[in-house]
This record gives sequence, structure tokens and C-alpha cells, in this order.
Amino acid sequence: MNQPLDNQHILEIKPLPSPRTIKSKLLITDQAATLVIETRDAIRRILHGQDRERLLVIVGPCSIHDPEAAYEYADRLKPVTEALRDRLLIVMRAYFEKPRTTVGWKGLINDPHLDGTCDIGTGLELARTILLNINKRGIPCAAEALDPVSPQYIADLWSWVAIGARTTESQPHREMASGLSMPVGFKNGTGGDLQVAWNAMVAAKQPHHFLGINADGLTSIIKTTGNPDRHIVLRGGGGKTNYEAEHVARAEAVVAGDGIARPIMIDCSHDNSSKDHRRQSHVARDVLQQFREGRQSIMGLMLESNLNPGKQAWQQGKPLAHGVSITDACLGWEETQVLLNELADTIVTKPA
Repeated sequence: MNQPLDNQHILEIKPLPSPRTIKSKLLITDQAATLVIETRDAIRRILHGQDRERLLVIVGPCSIHDPEAAYEYADRLKPVTEALRDRLLIVMRAYFEKPRTTVGWKGLINDPHLDGTCDIGTGLELARTILLNINKRGIPCAAEALDPVSPQYIADLWSWVAIGARTTESQPHREMASGLSMPVGFKNGTGGDLQVAWNAMVAAKQPHHFLGINADGLTSIIKTTGNPDRHIVLRGGGGKTNYEAEHVARAEAVVAGDGIARPIMIDCSHDNSSKDHRRQSHVARDVLQQFREGRQSIMGLMLESNLNPGKQAWQQGKPLAHGVSITDACLGWEETQVLLNELADTIVTKPA
């Protein structure tokens, strides 16, 4: 019998350096470690109602494809973060993995050279380098946890993480979230289904056993305690929005039994903006108005923002404009800065 029983469609299986090897090469600094710990704790205080004055804002590029542009964005964000820290807890999006509905660029970890070579070993090192450099600047980082292996390489540098709309219903991602060390936001499904996010919150609170890798890269049984710091992210779905007051009230009622004081974040992009980046400001202002009118279940919001507005098409070998997204369209920096200041000013202004 000449026909193989497995790996019929596999071209290559290439070992990766272990998480321990890459972490030893790219050590976290004491300053970055302190920032991560303090930011995680600050997010927990917002989430569990010990800090009711501030909103958490997750802001930054839809995905990072150019390290220098990411550092430039972080440098611009730093003074804004410091100036508004008593009203907004600002965490920068540092997304390196992109789920695709069909096909497309899968993110910096998967294809760091943007040439289809999919040099994942280099991608993991580059992602860790970028996270180190942003944290060293005093800017905490947020990410989407997509591949269950990646967190072993870089999750020590995450202050907050999302489980995306395409993976919230996935058992491996719920299990992974149960063991993550930072607060986790579960997005509603791509069709707008809120129940899948609630189910994910319930599942991730519980202890789990599942397959994963350890620090040496060995396939292992992972045993978790369950994650107490979970919340819902409303991002719209099925071509409809769900940031309005009635949807927030419904989400509030769904999660009421979990005992989390502020369990709802609003994603101002995706279906909530009708996939028009210019509408993110409108959504953010509506959410803030709800918060000021007493909807304390709102913990924060997400904004997709880059140095320059809009997006550009990525094609292998084609030169790219600086600071423009190659995935979702983003707000430009100038509009982002104005919006963040407006949100912060409005928080302290009493409603009429």
C-alpha cells in the first residue's frame, strides 16, 4: 500500500523556537512588567466597579504591519494618555493576527515580510519586539488572541485581550481565555448574536483542561483556574448596529447574573460604524452620552485608528503608503486626538 495515511496535503512541518527561547532572547524589562501589571489591575478596577469615573479606551491600528509606523503612533499617543489619565485609561491596539472570512493577509505573525513566505518564527520575534518597544514607551498594549499557541510567546506583554467575533463560539478559544492572565473581552458573533458572547463568558470563568504547549514548546495538558475578569464587546453584526441604548440595556440584562459591575464595551468600528471609519466618532459620542446619563454598565470603547485615515490594498510587491491600514479602514491621528480629548472633556461636564 503506497498511499500515505496522513499528511497528504502537508508540504512542510517546520519546528519553531520555543517560547522560552524567544522570551530569553527578548526579555521583558522591569518597567514594562510593572506597566502591564498596573494596567491589568486598573482595568479590573473599572470592570468590577471600583473605578466608576473612568472609561477604558482601546485605540490604535486595526493591525500592525509596519513597526516604525506603530512606534510613531505610540509616540503620539503617549502625551495624550498622560494628559487624560484621570478620565480615560488608554490602551493601544497592537494586533498581529487577523481572522479572515475567506482569505487575505493573516497578520504580522503569520506573514511578517508581507510577501507570502509566512515566516512565522520571525513574525513571533517581531511581534514580541514591537510589544516590548511600545510598553517601554509607557503605553500598555491590547491584542486579539487568535492562535492558541501565540500567547505562550507574547501574552506577558498584553494588558487586555479580545476574543473576536469569529472565534467567540470556539471551544479552544474559551478554554484559552480561561487561563489568560489579563481581562478578556468577548465580541458578539458576526451575525450580531449576543448569546454566544455570554456563553463564552460563562465557559471562560470555569476551570478547563486542554491541549497546548509549555515554555519549552512541548505538547502539554494545560489546566486552568478559570478567568474572573471577562466582559462583552458589542460590535454590531449582520449589517446592523448594537451600540444604542436599547442594545446596551439588553446586554446588561443578559450578563446581570454574573456579578460584574461594568461588563460592556462598545466597539465603535465594524458593523457599529456600518464599516465606515468616519462614523466611529458618532458611535463614540453616543456611547459616552449613555455613560453620562447613568449607564454605568459601560466600561469603555474601542476605536480603530492609524497615523493616516482610511485603508489601502495590500498586494505582494506593491509599495505601501506610510501609516495607512492594510486591513480595516481607520480614523487618522488628528481626528483621533481631537475625539479622545472631546471624550475626556465630556466625561467631567455635567449633563444639562
